[in-house]
Amino acid sequence: MKKIIKNSIWTVAIAIACMSMTACGSDDEVTEKPSTTDPVESSTLYAYGISSSGTRSIEDTHNALFSEDDILWFDVNTREIRFRDTMGPLRETIPLLAGVDFYLSGEYLFSGGATHVGLICNQIFDDLVLCCGKIDGEVIDDGHYHLYDCYPLQFINDERVQANRIKRAAQWETFTKYLESKGKLRK
Repeated sequence: MKKIIKNSIWTVAIAIACMSMTACGSDDEVTEKPSTTDPVESSTLYAYGISSSGTRSIEDTHNALFSEDDILWFDVNTREIRFRDTMGPLRETIPLLAGVDFYLSGEYLFSGGATHVGLICNQIFDDLVLCCGKIDGEVIDDGHYHLYDCYPLQFINDERVQANRIKRAAQWETFTKYLESKGKLRK
């Protein structure tokens, strides 16, 4: 019995010595946090793509479209959201007419989300859209994205569009104030 206790004490002593030596390593050594692709851990503002059927599946929760790190700036007047050049086109990540859910600090931001549309879309939307494209004279540039209250913009004064805009006002203010705090808001 004494031998078992003696061996146990030696085992504990060796374990403590090993932990002490590891903890007292060189100050030059920096333990890096493992990299993660989880948008919740890597940023606070992020957007997910949702299937065009409007239903959420387990795959949708891993379909991060972009995070605040991908945003260069957002212009409150034109509603353009400019992404970094390193980010690929959203049309390659999410199909047109699919949903886009925005989250801030892990909480759902915009009620109803947004719909991903392009300039060629012939449907009318009376709520938030993430519109891909910009017409500059006679040139269509699909490298631009806008967060509009409706699509097409000629329906901006429709009462349903205005009601949705009012319903979303607090979330919109949170969105713009957050981007301003990050230095990503243009006025």
